[in-house]
Amino acid sequence: MEQIKQEKRTRKVNMLEGSLWDKILIVALPFAFTGIMQQLFNAADIAMLGQFVGKEAMAAVGSNSPIIAMVLSLFIGVSLGANVVIARFIGKKNIHGVHAAVHTAILVALGSGVVMTILGEIAAAPLLRALSVPDEIFDMSVLYLRIFLLGMPVILLYNFESSIFRSQGDTRTPLYCLIVSGVVKFFLNLFFILVLDMSVEGVAIGTVVASTISSGLLFYFLCRSTTDIRVHLQDFHVDKRILMPMLRIGLPAGVQGMVFALSNLCIQSAINGLGPDVMAASAAAFNVEIFIFFIVNAFGQVCTTFVSQNYGARKLDRCKQVLKWCLVQDIIIGVACGAFVYAFGIPILSIFNSDAAVIAYGMIRVTYVGCLEVIESLIDVFSGAMRGYGSSLIPALITLFGICGTRIAWVYTVFSWEPDFETLMMVFPISWGVSAVILIAAYQWFVKHLRA
Repeated sequence: MEQIKQEKRTRKVNMLEGSLWDKILIVALPFAFTGIMQQLFNAADIAMLGQFVGKEAMAAVGSNSPIIAMVLSLFIGVSLGANVVIARFIGKKNIHGVHAAVHTAILVALGSGVVMTILGEIAAAPLLRALSVPDEIFDMSVLYLRIFLLGMPVILLYNFESSIFRSQGDTRTPLYCLIVSGVVKFFLNLFFILVLDMSVEGVAIGTVVASTISSGLLFYFLCRSTTDIRVHLQDFHVDKRILMPMLRIGLPAGVQGMVFALSNLCIQSAINGLGPDVMAASAAAFNVEIFIFFIVNAFGQVCTTFVSQNYGARKLDRCKQVLKWCLVQDIIIGVACGAFVYAFGIPILSIFNSDAAVIAYGMIRVTYVGCLEVIESLIDVFSGAMRGYGSSLIPALITLFGICGTRIAWVYTVFSWEPDFETLMMVFPISWGVSAVILIAAYQWFVKHLRA
């Protein structure tokens, strides 16, 4: 009884015993809402720029999305490695291991953020040139990216801290901290754009300030935690025995995320060549479909955590049940979300920009990407399960060839023969389908040869 009361106070979830379907929902939904809220605040940036500044500023921010996604994907993957390592120690009831992994993860986040800020500032302009960003929005694109990159240490810190809380089933604390910082960001953006007459630099500054607040709040709660993940300032050091498995699991997961982002760089370059209307439409549609992605992806992330804890406790049958429930719930919710955005796509896109051409192009992307995002649930859940078992390399390699290979080949063959936006968008469901088929087969082989 005392343990149950303690779990309620600390928002811990017992992943090792009892029913699974309800616990998976309890952990997955706040995690999905965290991503959704984050994107809502980002979408507000785009909408404010589209309504109060112009579609050029809106397109400038949108042109940075693939670069930002690629950088964040790498380190979110590494943070997932931290999640797996900590969750496995929790499953083994190894308190010392949990403690060492938490402090190592925080230092890795801060150090990586500083390095990426320095490298990003140097590479910002060349990267945007490589993306063929039009001259009329190039300066705004560079300005936004450089300011955003200044916040990398606190942005990565928030993601790593979120993984630490998620390792014990607490996905609500990161959500609450994000909501607080997001509200501050919303009003800062209004002030910068409407009062100070700023453009893209205003929303970039707001993002950095908000990330500082959210990561600071999470750090405060880690220092005050009554569980094994509590942070002690005097105990900060990098434990190499913890760091190596963290990187072994996290880096391939990060590469897998980067593969998606890298292939999207290729697609974004093709989009940029179709003109400002298509660029603005794609940016608006992306801010619609990304909501579905966060829901679909949440069950894959939760699958990783649940499998990690249960594999640490050597409960293999329960690991297989975790995958089943994550997959069933993910597909049902993904289909429902796809139907919703198709039915209400036009009024939603109108929030970002009222231009008829932008809305028409935006619905093309919503149809091919948002409505069919459910296919990606197969990739996320099966990849998540394999990462939970400690294997990140196999799903990373499959997505490298299945996602990145298919999309790049499509852009330079099919799209080059028929260079229109609809042809370009078809590659999303096709590449997901190819990768899902290969990944499911690989998972079946992996589980068959898995040692208890």
